[in-house]
Amino acid sequence: MKKAAVARNFATLAFLLAFLVVLPVLRADEWNQAVRFTFSQPVQIPGQVLPAGTYVFEMVSNFNHEFVRISNSDRTNVIALIQALPTQQQGLSGKLAIILAERGESQPEAIVAWSYPGRVEGHQLLYPKQMQNELAKHKQETIVVGD
Repeated sequence: MKKAAVARNFATLAFLLAFLVVLPVLRADEWNQAVRFTFSQPVQIPGQVLPAGTYVFEMVSNFNHEFVRISNSDRTNVIALIQALPTQQQGLSGKLAIILAERGESQPEAIVAWSYPGRVEGHQLLYPKQMQNELAKHKQETIVVGD
């Protein structure tokens, strides 16, 4: 009888510990708005072109500034840290979405902004002024991920 009670208590404790280990990860993604985007073609970000692949985009706050950290899919390598602005752009309607600017056949599409599911406000990547003006002239497409 005592062995059954000990085994049941051990199982309950193991379940609670597993839950506590997973819970901070879930909160971390909500807090920093971490999302994974997979691109089948290279895409432009400020300062470089990302090859086709899967990347994690997450927010890093620094007092009065917003930064987007872009890492490889398992977060072992930070690829870029880019300043961003909060945006209410059309198409970022509380769903996981990304806005790409088409730049012609010879240049990769440029990531303009992205949003986290459940948030109306998105994050616009800050490019140098000349490039920002160029991207504003190009056709922009909003891709909503999921429902």
